[in-house]
Amino acid sequence: MANRDQIVSYLDELLDAGSFPDMTPNGLQVPGAEDVELVVTGVSPGLELIEAAADRGAQLVLTHHGLLGDFLPDQITPVLKRRLQALFDADISLAAYHLPLDAHAQVGNNALICAELGLERSEPFGAYKGTTLGFVGRSQTGIPFAELRERCAGAFGADPFVWEYGPEVVHSVGVISGAAASSLGEATAAGLDAFLTGEPAEHTMLEAREAGIHFIAGSHYGTETFGVRRLGELLADRFEIRHEFIDFPNPI
Repeated sequence: MANRDQIVSYLDELLDAGSFPDMTPNGLQVPGAEDVELVVTGVSPGLELIEAAADRGAQLVLTHHGLLGDFLPDQITPVLKRRLQALFDADISLAAYHLPLDAHAQVGNNALICAELGLERSEPFGAYKGTTLGFVGRSQTGIPFAELRERCAGAFGADPFVWEYGPEVVHSVGVISGAAASSLGEATAAGLDAFLTGEPAEHTMLEAREAGIHFIAGSHYGTETFGVRRLGELLADRFEIRHEFIDFPNPI
């Protein structure tokens, strides 16, 4: 058993959560039980995840996306009410870490994607409000694009959405999880062979084709399972508590 506030303080410090300009508050969003025996991790705090955590007897839910944010309604909607009620009824705390978890060089989504794809994590990539969120992944020997595509399918749990306009053998990939299609131009300017994110955007097809760069979208959800799962594993080891990652796949 571990203290919830000690767990959150550890995560805040590990991820340097207060230093990131973000569209959602990072850290503890809903206080529940102070003592934690089981932490459940997931990508987004939907009602299914919260109810599954309650069924398992969890005291803490840790997610990548939070319940609050600039991209969410600024009032308590019926959907949010049901989620909050489920947390209150089960006395479950909810904490979330968004951009700090994308950007971290060891436990972040983008660093872990590079490792999963067999790429060497290189220089920071993906400028955002004075910081960077992703990395360039490199392969000295090169990876045939068909093989890289297969590796993405294995890593993200489904065939990626691809615009195949780059070289046959890939040596460099700009990696930013989630909804970062607007960073394609940065990848092009850096002379990279490929750009990988979660979601495509309409304008990126022409940009990729005219720039001669591969565009890969592994799904927003699929590219953001890595970091939060790793955090749960770290908490289990450090605080001697139980951890379970619960997968509710989303094709987007």
